[in-house]
Amino acid sequence: MLAGWRVLRRVALGRLGSGSGSPKRWVSTSWSPVGAAFNVQQQQQHRREVGKTTGLFGVPELHCPEGFQEAQEKSLQETEQLIQKAYVTPPGKEIVMIFDQLSDALCRVADLADFVKIAHPDLAFREAAEEACRNIGTMVEKLNTDVDLCQSLRKLLVDKDVMASLDPDTRRVAELFMFDFEISGIHLNEAKRRKAVNLNVKILDLCNEFLMGAHLPNKVDKHILPEHIRHNFAVESSYALISDLSADNPDDLVREVAYKIFQYPNAQQLQCLEELLTSRNQLAQLVGYDSFGHRALQGTMAQTPVNMCSPAISHSRQLFKFLFITSCSLCETQNDPFIDICKENVMQFLVKLSDKLFKRTQNDFEMMEGMKRKLNPINSKLMPWDHPYYSGVLRAERYNIEPSLYCPFFSLGACMEGLNILFNKLLGISLYAEQPEKGEVWCEDVRKLAVVHEQEGLLGYIYCDFFQRPDKPHQDCHFTIRGGRLKENGEYQLPVVVLMLSLPHSTRGSPTLLTPGMMENLFHEMGHAMHSMLGRTRYQHVTGTRCSTDFAEVPSILMEYFANDYRVVNQFAKHYQTGQPLPKNMVSRLCESKKVCAAADMQLQVFYAVLDQIYHGKHPLEKSTTDILKETQEKFYGLPYVPNTAWQLRFSHLVGYGAKYYSYLMSRAVASMVWKQCFVQDPFNRAMGERYRQEMLAHGGGKEPMLMVQGMLQKRPSVEDFVDALVLDLDQDFETFFFDSE
Repeated sequence: MLAGWRVLRRVALGRLGSGSGSPKRWVSTSWSPVGAAFNVQQQQQHRREVGKTTGLFGVPELHCPEGFQEAQEKSLQETEQLIQKAYVTPPGKEIVMIFDQLSDALCRVADLADFVKIAHPDLAFREAAEEACRNIGTMVEKLNTDVDLCQSLRKLLVDKDVMASLDPDTRRVAELFMFDFEISGIHLNEAKRRKAVNLNVKILDLCNEFLMGAHLPNKVDKHILPEHIRHNFAVESSYALISDLSADNPDDLVREVAYKIFQYPNAQQLQCLEELLTSRNQLAQLVGYDSFGHRALQGTMAQTPVNMCSPAISHSRQLFKFLFITSCSLCETQNDPFIDICKENVMQFLVKLSDKLFKRTQNDFEMMEGMKRKLNPINSKLMPWDHPYYSGVLRAERYNIEPSLYCPFFSLGACMEGLNILFNKLLGISLYAEQPEKGEVWCEDVRKLAVVHEQEGLLGYIYCDFFQRPDKPHQDCHFTIRGGRLKENGEYQLPVVVLMLSLPHSTRGSPTLLTPGMMENLFHEMGHAMHSMLGRTRYQHVTGTRCSTDFAEVPSILMEYFANDYRVVNQFAKHYQTGQPLPKNMVSRLCESKKVCAAADMQLQVFYAVLDQIYHGKHPLEKSTTDILKETQEKFYGLPYVPNTAWQLRFSHLVGYGAKYYSYLMSRAVASMVWKQCFVQDPFNRAMGERYRQEMLAHGGGKEPMLMVQGMLQKRPSVEDFVDALVLDLDQDFETFFFDSE
């Protein structure tokens, strides 16, 4: 019932905003301009040393690692009180509010701990947070299989008169809570519920094991390697450590060696993957689905297949399902033909996209092979380890996009000011730097931003953990720390998020300078943050980014389109020393370069997505995971499979995006359609910005994702529309960018 915190960690009612009735929070004298806060010399920031010391994120208990024990005990005590209250509350809106309070009580600790356990520089804090996650997780599993608790919600769902009296947001949240019960096997008998819990625990352990194995280096006797390439790899005693694909190395042999050794099959990792896929399938079938893929598609954009299932039919199907479960608490099958269609719909999308990409991809491969022949005439056959390198060579040769030419124009402070300008013009929102209290942040270079609307006041906080440090994960991501919700006293609980990047520190002579890729990633992650700030829902369970995976990436990918528009870039891209603006033709070259070999890049993503669907489809699998990889690669990629390699063992997205890897492509298609229809003529169009907020951001996960897309585009897109949007983006001189290639 409360599994949401484990699903969307970066990654929710209606439109509260100014109409929520909650008090407005206005400008504080402690706020300062956002650009200057990020361009100061990187040194220890002065923190307030007077007054009471607070804890992490302003939580008093978390001033020390032991505070996690106190915080979780308070959370569990509150949870127990709410459970008892839920048992005796009659059907009505109040029962949904109690369930949401339950969700909030657990998520306030679990979400925060989920971030601290991987990002805090102090091992003691990380270990304490890990323990808190385990304890909260135990409570979540207990609640997910609490029959009496489920029955209190079920009474509401089967009471037609009461359900009809509820607003649409409350009805949807009630159904989402029941869905969480359902996928945990609440409708099974006690023995099978225990089995479902055990499978969930096993899957969690296997996921952790697989993630660790996916990133471990492979090692070989260094003397096996040709002497002239050994210096490219780390050496430990007599072994060479191969820790990645060396994809950007200009030496073909280095890339080949790295590819073959890094992806050499590991028996233990292979067994882990097979057990993970089997366990997921067993769990899905135990709770009534044909496969894990069928289970995973519930609640996604693909759940409502375009031109196949109308909103009315979708709603009736959901209601029927709940009534069916209710009619027999021990029912053990609920095969849903609509979910079969949804899974087929995902594959239809991927197959049609692959067909449309075929000729373009072949042309890209021919260009890469021609470049390889030019640079290495002795061995010119294009292989999988060549794709990233030679596509980069082609881009650089054709458009002269050396990152060092761009970095001086993209100081971190300038980029943050650019975001501030964009949000202000588009949404009436400003970002202000706020001085944290002593003990509030986990590292001295973390910045705290207040997000303020021109009429509604303070919307929430963004903590910016942007800089590299030892033991910090090298990944760009968004974490929800506290979800927004309307509290019982009428006040709005402000959302709190963290954006984590891995940027270089400033130097004595210059501020932090970003490459174009870093700048785009910053815009991407800030798209998630704005979703969290503006998804101001009544219920915490569906706040902000707590929505379907294939919709959650839409706001972030849409921000990439803004980051590649000269009219936006021109607002902030100034040389940090001279103040000279970034020349228009440089932006043009950069944007057009991204389309070089883009079809092959997209084809690779299709291959990954199809492989993911097959792995999570019908079981037992007809072939080994490696044989399936080989067959799928040849059909949906085009470059040959390399014997004695097992790339799937490095496919870490199988953990967090199991059966949902297609989401990246579908989200990009939606973002493309929104950009072209709503913002391409004017990226600062305030009316469109408000429509975007009200139709797509304000609901969080409180509305079916396809209905949000339909509200924004004023039509329900078809599979063909998704495919065409992605393919049209590949065309050179696309009208989006409105500049001349000089």
